[in-house]
Amino acid sequence: MQEPSHAQREEGRLRHEHRPQPGDSASGADTPRVLPPMARTAGSDWSASAVTAGFLAVLVSFTGPLAIFYQAAQAAQAAQVDNAMFASWVWGISIGAALSGIVLSWWLRVPVITAWSAPGTALLITLFPELSLHEAVGAYITAAAVLLAIGLSGSFDRVMGLVPKGVASGMMAGILLPFGLEAFKSTGTLPLLAFGMIGAYLVFKRAVPRYSVMLLLVAGVLIAVFTGATRFSGVALELVTPQFITPAWSWASTFSLALPLVLVTLTGQYLPGMAVLKTSGYIGAGVRPIMSVNSIVSLAVAVTGGITIAIAAITAAMCTGRDAHEDPRRRYVAGIANGLFYLAAGLCGGSIVMLFSALPRELVVTLAGLALLGPITANLAGVIAAEDHREASIITFLATASGMSFLGLGAAFWGIVIGMAACWVLHGSSLKGGRNDKT
Repeated sequence: MQEPSHAQREEGRLRHEHRPQPGDSASGADTPRVLPPMARTAGSDWSASAVTAGFLAVLVSFTGPLAIFYQAAQAAQAAQVDNAMFASWVWGISIGAALSGIVLSWWLRVPVITAWSAPGTALLITLFPELSLHEAVGAYITAAAVLLAIGLSGSFDRVMGLVPKGVASGMMAGILLPFGLEAFKSTGTLPLLAFGMIGAYLVFKRAVPRYSVMLLLVAGVLIAVFTGATRFSGVALELVTPQFITPAWSWASTFSLALPLVLVTLTGQYLPGMAVLKTSGYIGAGVRPIMSVNSIVSLAVAVTGGITIAIAAITAAMCTGRDAHEDPRRRYVAGIANGLFYLAAGLCGGSIVMLFSALPRELVVTLAGLALLGPITANLAGVIAAEDHREASIITFLATASGMSFLGLGAAFWGIVIGMAACWVLHGSSLKGGRNDKT
C-alpha cells in the first residue's frame, strides 16, 4: 500500500483536528479554534503535565531497559567494555533518542517517544563475549540501513507480512525468557534483596502498574542500602566523552545480530509503538517519517556503541494520553520534553554508569527480569494465539530460548530458520499469513 504524501497527511491531520479528539468533551463545545500545526505558537503549548510525562518516560527507560543494557556491557567482559566505554554507549542511545524524539515531535506535532531497542539489547547479551564489540557496531549499522530502506520504501506492512505472527512472538519470547528466569535465580545469592524486590513488584504492579518498574528500582536500592550491598562512595558527577568504535562486519554478526535485530525492532518496537499512536487518535502519524528519522539517527550513534533507536511502546503510552494533556494537540510537547531529558541524561552518562556500578549485580538482574515480565507474557500469549501455526511457534520459542549455536550463528537466527521451516512443513497450505495488522 502506497503511503500518502506529506501534503495529504497534513490535510488529513487538519480534518482530524476539527473533530472532537481523545480527551476532549463529548459535545466538542470546549474544543479550541484549530490552527495548522506549524502555525501555532509552540511556546503556548508547553504545560507542566506534558513536561512531567516526558520526564517520567525517561525515568522509566532508565530503570528496566537500561538495566538490560548494563547487563549487555557486563556480558561483553571487561576486556571489551569498561565504564568509560559503557558511558559512551549510554551517550549514544540517549543522544540518539533525544534527537529523533525532538525532531519528530516538533515536525509532526505528535508525541513521538523514542528509545533504544530493548529486545535488541536482550539479543545482544546472548551473543557476547563471542561476538566482538566491533562486529556488534557493524551489525548496528547494517540493521539501521535495512530499517532505513524499509522506512523510505514504505514497505513496513509487506515486511511484517513475511513472518507469521506466532513465529515472531516465539522468537521474542525465547530471547527474553532467560532474563525472567535470572530474576528468580538471584534468590540463591542475595535472598533478602531478591525476595524483597519480588514482593515489592507484586505490590506496585497491583497498586500503581504504570510506575511499578520505577518504584521497584527505588525499593531495590533501599533494600540494598539496608543490607550493605551498595558502594555509593565512588559516585560523582561525570560528563561523557564519546568513544569512536571502528565497525567490523562478518557473516556471523550479520545473521546472528543484524537481521534478528531488524526483526525484533519491527515486531517489538514499531508494531506496538505505532499502534499506541493510532489508538491515541494520531491517525495521521505515518510510519515512514518516524522509521526514516530513527534509522538515520541510529546510523550516526552506532559508532559510539548506541544500539538501534526506534519508537517506544510502553513509555509512549505515558505521553500520548490525557495524563500528558487534556488537549491532544498539545501533547507533542511531552515528546520534545522527553528528548530534552534524554539529552541531559546522555551528557551525564558517566554518573549513570557509576550508579549502576555501585549496585549489586543481583539488583540489576532482578530489576531487568521483572521489568520484562510484561513483554514475555505478551509474546507467549502471541505464541498460544497462533492457532493455525501454533506448533511451529512453540518450536521457534524453544529453539531460541535454548541458546543454541551452530556454524557461528546464534539462537535467534536458528529459531527463525527452524520456525519458518516448521511452518512450511507442518502448516504450509493452511497458514493464513503473517501480520495482518495495519499500522
